[in-house]
Amino acid sequence: MNQQDKILRTGFALFSAITSFLFVYYAVSVISSANASQWLQTFAYVAGGYGLLNIYILSWAWRSQAGWATMANMSIALCLLGVVLVDTVKEGFSGGMQIIVLLGLAAVLGINWVTVKKLCRQDKS
Repeated sequence: MNQQDKILRTGFALFSAITSFLFVYYAVSVISSANASQWLQTFAYVAGGYGLLNIYILSWAWRSQAGWATMANMSIALCLLGVVLVDTVKEGFSGGMQIIVLLGLAAVLGINWVTVKKLCRQDKS
């Protein structure tokens, strides 16, 4: 593996770790808020769970290159995206900003999946 691949892999891993910690930070902020609605607290648990599971899968992929990590990451990402999409459809689209947010979330989740996939395929050397 050349130096450029190592830098790219490390950059992806840092991005994934930072976004996972942001999901967890969001969850802790909402859950500790006294005026958050029941639905928002439930969504915070889902987002926090995604962040924690992604960190776990990311570290497992980094250490052992386990093949199951890619599928597990895709599963939890699709669950989170599904919850957001169902809520968006239930509440109705209120404008183009929601589509931008959905596309941004899908991009972050996709980059996290690519990161785990790259880490699972890294050389042992």
